[in-house]
Amino acid sequence: MSNNFAAPTETLAPAYTGRLGTDPIPALRMPKAETEPEAAYRFIHDELMLDGSSRLNLATFVTTWMDPQADRLMAETFDKNMIDKDEYPATAEIETRCVNMVAALFNAEGLSDSDPSSATGVSTVGSSEAVMLAGLALKWRWREARRAAGKDTDRPNLVLGSNVQVVWEKFCRYFDVEPKYLPMEKGRYVITPEQVREAVDENTIGVVAILGTTFTGELEPVAEIAATLDELAAAGGPDVPMHVDAASGGFVVPFLHPELEWDFRIPRVVSINVSGHKYGMTYPGIGFVVWRSKEHLPEDLVFRVNYLGGDMPTFTLNFSRPGNQVVGQYYNFVRLGVAGYTQIMESLRDTALMLSSEISKIDNMEIITDGSAIPVLSFEVVGDPGFTVFDISHELRARGFQVPAYTMPANAEDIAVLRIVLREGFSRDLAWKLVIAIKDVIGRLSAGAGHAAQAFSH
Repeated sequence: MSNNFAAPTETLAPAYTGRLGTDPIPALRMPKAETEPEAAYRFIHDELMLDGSSRLNLATFVTTWMDPQADRLMAETFDKNMIDKDEYPATAEIETRCVNMVAALFNAEGLSDSDPSSATGVSTVGSSEAVMLAGLALKWRWREARRAAGKDTDRPNLVLGSNVQVVWEKFCRYFDVEPKYLPMEKGRYVITPEQVREAVDENTIGVVAILGTTFTGELEPVAEIAATLDELAAAGGPDVPMHVDAASGGFVVPFLHPELEWDFRIPRVVSINVSGHKYGMTYPGIGFVVWRSKEHLPEDLVFRVNYLGGDMPTFTLNFSRPGNQVVGQYYNFVRLGVAGYTQIMESLRDTALMLSSEISKIDNMEIITDGSAIPVLSFEVVGDPGFTVFDISHELRARGFQVPAYTMPANAEDIAVLRIVLREGFSRDLAWKLVIAIKDVIGRLSAGAGHAAQAFSH
């Protein structure tokens, strides 16, 4: 009887000319033959060298360095499926511990040191999934209240600034909620309590405030907005809950500004999301959403399955996902603790303040945020030096530093800025080299603009 599954008689080894062969690997189709493992590794490894250096990427908030011990732990747990809690009970327990730690950090209600079920929340694939879940909970609770009052549920809206991350736009579009965007203006890149007061109505499912905006790193006035909503409700107006998008600031503010009230200490805040893969300092793919208490997460949104063994409640948009991200996050919590996170955030803030101080001394540069709120600084070009922030960004990239340039959101689009995000792994020494590069770039651009103007006048 013939064997239809005979081993292939050839393999591809295309890594290096003259040593392992020169046949190219098809880019858009699977190759017909196998490739030697080492050759496949070299081929892909070499192509990835064309990416920029992640450590010098000052555009991203996402973590690019972890302890080698964390690297090992995460490599050992790639194959564990987070959803399969019956098969991987230790990983499931670690997730529960992380949720409880995050809930406690944000001062959630009714937490117990011995009862893991006292915290209401879940780990997610970054803040994008967390935002969707929090938004769904707001919509469900609004709809339940409207139905109980015998009112229609056809026109839910969400009040948020035009400075929100694009995931909020996705939530509104995907789940049929009208976004009520509050515009920015030159010199003000956060929403105000007055704007919120004018925007909310009986169809508003919630108000979103941002703790660390993507555009400038600023903290929106959560307590002041909540106080305005309290006054509105007390006067017979709509009783609107708040959600805090703490994707960027949730693992910074509790350590740098512990006295600032923005979390569940404010009764009107019902849910908070945070990115573990930003200042939680874990590699990409981990976030959290937590609620004030169980009553704020509608039971209808929780599913229970038993086909993986055991009864498993689940409230996620994703199903299967690797358990290694939550393991990495737990490593950071255990390894660093409050003291470690505080030390790192203070160091990053100090580096940000050094950078903003040096940049402010350069002609035609004006600081918008100095990095004291969270370790993010932004600045713009003022006057008419003959070049733009986009020119600076382009020239810095040629020196290896990725510093993004972009325009501000609605009603402030004529303002263009540069932003620098300081993260663990970007040392003070690298920061000084960045200062030197910025000064050199601006000096060359200024000289070039002067030469061009002189040539034109001649």
